[in-house]
This record gives sequence, C-alpha cells and structure tokens, in this order.
Amino acid sequence: MGRLRSFFTPLHQRTSRDYLARMTDDKVGCMRVAKRYDADYWDGDRRFGYGGYRYDGRWAPVARAMIEAYGLTAASRVLDVGCGKAHLLHELRALLPGLTVCGLDVSAHALAGAPASVRADLRPHRAQDPLPFDDGQFDLALSLGCLHNLRLFELEAALAGIERVGRRKFVMVESYRDEQELFNLQCWALTCQAFFDTAEWVWLFERFGYTGDYEFIYFT
Repeated sequence: MGRLRSFFTPLHQRTSRDYLARMTDDKVGCMRVAKRYDADYWDGDRRFGYGGYRYDGRWAPVARAMIEAYGLTAASRVLDVGCGKAHLLHELRALLPGLTVCGLDVSAHALAGAPASVRADLRPHRAQDPLPFDDGQFDLALSLGCLHNLRLFELEAALAGIERVGRRKFVMVESYRDEQELFNLQCWALTCQAFFDTAEWVWLFERFGYTGDYEFIYFT
C-alpha cells in the first residue's frame, strides 16, 4: 500500500467546531437535509453543512503539495472523485496551465458553482458507480472527504474504481484515534456512513486491494 500523507490536515485544523451544539441542534433532521447535497448543504445554514462554501484561495497550498509529491506537469491527467465545487482542480490548473482534469460529484449544485476555469470538465457521477474511464487513464486519481460517506459495499466499489483508473492514487477520509475523537466525529458528521479508526481504514484498504496513498482527518 501507499504512504500516509498530510496534504489537507493543516487546512482542516484551521476551522473551529462546537461539537455539542451540533449534536443537540436537531441533528437527525440536519443529517437528512445534508444528505441531499443540495444548496442547503453547500451554501445554506451552517447546521446543514458548510454554511457557505465560497472560495478564498485556501486550496492553493494543497495543490502545490500534490504537484510536488506526484510530479505533476501540464501534460498530466488528474481525476477528482467527489470533487464538490472543484476548487482543488481549479488551483491545480492555475498552477499547471493546460493540465487535463476531470471532476465527478453527486451534487448538481456543487458542480454548477464550480469555478469557470474547470466547470466544463466536471460531470455528475456517484463515487460508488463504475468509472467511465480506461485502466490507468489518469496520472493521479484522488478523492478528498467523500469516501467515508459511503456504505461498506459502496466503499469497496469506489476504491476499486480509483485503483483501476489511476496510476497514482490518493484518498482522504475522516477517522479517529481515541474515544474523544470518535465522540467528536459522531457529533459533527452529517453525512458520514463509515466510522472507522485508522487501523480499520488501513485494513479495509488492504482488503479491497487499494494500493495508493491516504490521509486521515481527525476531530480533536
């Protein structure tokens, strides 16, 4: 299997979270709204998701780190499974003009709100459905903050697709290392289906034949 990375963790740690307030604020109702992945989730009230997913340049350091780690050039091809509003793809292309990118996401609202620089390269698609690409078609196939929203059998299918189409692979998922982080994750997560600690994730990656890199984010 690949390496444990830390591309996204510094960005994740910049946000403060009131875990108990979310848990006691009609959590079940908010989960039902969030799992529609529509305007409420992306740009509605914070209790339903992001609370306004507007771009402020924060993905640029992530893009630079990935370019360096994976040796990407303007001739490379990058796939983002669960791309959301595709801000990472936007930054990758800004740094590497001419880069071929493709973004997939279940949310029509997110895709419509993506930067104009990459909007034509995005398409609606569920991560767990077969990917319509050739084996090894992409130099890097990645998925950030998406796969933990799948059920176990869907997760296996999604990882198999990423493994098949990417020469290099990277996924980032939510996880926990102790009881406090598990509690915080359970309080905060609105869409998560896969609550696994780090050892369980690594076991699943190996069990499902995933050989790429990975990162865990924690709710401390």
